[in-house]
Amino acid sequence: MSKRIQNKKIVITGASSGIGAEGARQLAAKGAYVILVARRADELAAVEQQIQAAGGQAESHTADLANYDEIDALAQLLLEKHGKIDVLINNAGRSIRRSVRHSLERFHDYERCMQINYFGLVRLTLKLLPAMLEAGDGHVINVTTWATLVPSPRFAAYVASKRAVDGFTETLDTELIGTGVATTLVHYPLVKTPMIAPTKLYSKIPTMSVERAGGWLVRAVRRRPKRVVSPTMFSAGMGSMVTPRTSRWISRKLGI
Repeated sequence: MSKRIQNKKIVITGASSGIGAEGARQLAAKGAYVILVARRADELAAVEQQIQAAGGQAESHTADLANYDEIDALAQLLLEKHGKIDVLINNAGRSIRRSVRHSLERFHDYERCMQINYFGLVRLTLKLLPAMLEAGDGHVINVTTWATLVPSPRFAAYVASKRAVDGFTETLDTELIGTGVATTLVHYPLVKTPMIAPTKLYSKIPTMSVERAGGWLVRAVRRRPKRVVSPTMFSAGMGSMVTPRTSRWISRKLGI
C-alpha cells in the first residue's frame, strides 16, 4: 500500500490551510510528490516551503476553482508538465450556515456553494480523468461531509452541493469498475479549521483535529476505500434511513 503514496503525483485542492494543507504535509512526509492548489498565493507558498524544508517534494499553483477558465488552465498545465496525475484530492470547498427561511432572498448562497463544491470539482475531475483511464490507474478522492448522511438544519446550500458530490462520485465509481481508476468519498465530521470559526456554537462542540483529518486523507490514498467515515456517523446515517422522524427530531434539537 505504501507504493500508492511514494513518488506519486498527488493534487490537493484547498491546500493553503486546514485539512488540505495538513493532508499535503502528511502525504509528502510519506514520500508523495504533492501538488498544492488554492486561491491564496502567500499561504499556499508557505505550505510548499514547509514541506520542502522538511525534506518533502511539493509544488504549488494558484487557481480559483470557481472559475472555469482557471480550472482549464490549471489542468492543461498539470498534464503538460506531469503527463498524468496519480491521485486527485478534491478538497476545496465553501460552507454557508443559514436556514432556508433566512435565505429566501439569497439564491446566490446556493449558486456559490454549487460552483466551488460541485461544478468546480466535476470540471477538474473531467479534465484529469482521461489520462488516468489511458494509463489504467488513478484515484479520485472527493471530500464531503457527515451532513450528507443525516439531517442537517441550516445547511441546505452546503449539504445540497455535497450530496451532489456524493451522487457524482458513486455513479462514477460504478462506471469505472475494471478500469484501474478508483474513487473515495471522505465524510468528515466537524473539523477544527477556519471554515467553522464564524459559528460560535462550534467552539462548544467536540471537533476532529486537523492532524487526524489529514490522516484520513493518507488512509484514503493508501487503502482506496469506497468511503471513509466514522462508525458513529455511519450508524447515524443508517438510523436516519430506518427512523427518519427520530433522526430529524434529534438533529433539530441539537441545532448544529
